[in-house]
Amino acid sequence: MGITANQVTIFATLLSAIGGAAILFNPASPAPLLFLPVLLFIRMALNAIDGMMAREFNQKSNLGAILNELTDVIADALLYLPFALIPGIDAYLIIAIVTLGILVEMIGVVSIQIGASRRYDGPFGKSDRAFVFGFIAVVIALGFVPVLWLNILLSVLIVLSCYTIFNRAKQALIEAGETS
Repeated sequence: MGITANQVTIFATLLSAIGGAAILFNPASPAPLLFLPVLLFIRMALNAIDGMMAREFNQKSNLGAILNELTDVIADALLYLPFALIPGIDAYLIIAIVTLGILVEMIGVVSIQIGASRRYDGPFGKSDRAFVFGFIAVVIALGFVPVLWLNILLSVLIVLSCYTIFNRAKQALIEAGETS
């Protein structure tokens, strides 16, 4: 069809921007929140498809590698930062989770620089964030859980993100031959 892996990557990011904008401009509306899990599923599928296309159709490139990592954190920020505007959600918790999510992915990539493989260690990586934010979106939209409990959950996610950063760094150092 003439579509490249990089085009799929960029399309997934644009889709994330549209989804994030829907929440941003309608933070009290349940509709964009109910659609978020579907959007996240599509985004993850496109993420897998662009990787398969790059491998299967010999489209691997340095630009593709940069786009893949960069657009992942951009898409996360576009989708999750608007949660800071949802009434009752502590904006600082959302900002912390998004910032830590960027650091989680950064340590995964930085691992390559020290001679280790790209690290995907958990417990709270990209797929986990997508699942949890999809769950939170549905819970908010349907009004099942008081917002106080969601803020407690967000605090737990911050702890899990910090542990993930530590775990990825530790595993990278072990793989690179540094055990201290």
